[in-house]
Amino acid sequence: MKLPGILSMIQLGSGLIFAIPLGIIGIEFLTNGRPVFGAGFLLVAAAMLLLPEYVARRVGSPREWVLGRLPFRRGD
Repeated sequence: MKLPGILSMIQLGSGLIFAIPLGIIGIEFLTNGRPVFGAGFLLVAAAMLLLPEYVARRVGSPREWVLGRLPFRRGD
């Protein structure tokens, strides 16, 4: 099993910085009787953590994506 690199740890940390407060707001809304907004905030918080990982695995890193679209010369 390959361990995560420093860049993926930084990405996860930056996502958590924004997702945790949003999740707390969602839980507050759920407990105060506003379930639609609470569930919405929790969904957005989960998407903030899961979507970048999904895109990185599906498309690849930005470097791989750019190199895959550049035309290469056969003589090089």
